[in-house]
Amino acid sequence: MIRAVLGVSTAILLAACGSDDGSPVVRLEVEAAPAVTVPVEVEAEVEIAPLTEAVDTKIAAIRDVLDRDSLSRLVRLANAEESFVSNFAGEPHRVHWDLLRRTGFDPLAKLGSLLDGPYGTRQVGDQTWYIWPDFAALEADQLLPEKLTFTDRARLRDLVGEPGLARIRDGEAYPGVRTAIAEDGDWLYFVHETQQDTEEAE
Repeated sequence: MIRAVLGVSTAILLAACGSDDGSPVVRLEVEAAPAVTVPVEVEAEVEIAPLTEAVDTKIAAIRDVLDRDSLSRLVRLANAEESFVSNFAGEPHRVHWDLLRRTGFDPLAKLGSLLDGPYGTRQVGDQTWYIWPDFAALEADQLLPEKLTFTDRARLRDLVGEPGLARIRDGEAYPGVRTAIAEDGDWLYFVHETQQDTEEAE
């Protein structure tokens, strides 16, 4: 780089030494100095496992219920799962979801919007769990707003609000509505609270 600059300077100097009386002018050609750029750190994209056939089948069954807008069918689908969780208070799914509806929370609409969004994965034992939204699959320290992109930070705020962000900053895991399906197609949970919320309310 220094040599190239000196070469350019020499060429300019020698050219300037030429006179108008016809004496020869010496010109030197040097290669253009390469552009100097500052390396940009690009965060490597995390490769998300594609949905298994069993998960796709379960999503299709859930969407069929949502298309029919039938809470009764959703309850039957949940009851058919061996260990499905809808709440941490031990209430029957129907009772819990009916209560939520009376408070203005529509389980069917919310479940549909979750499945329309991005998902993440977690390895639990020897199984992969597919979790919606993707934020709910992150560890608490990965979820800190300061570690997210501007776009993801805004999306997280839309999902959990300022109170939820405050809880995340206090070290809690994702506190918003979430659902998960295991790789073998078992629908695991669809919850809107944490176990801590239930214990504090009792």
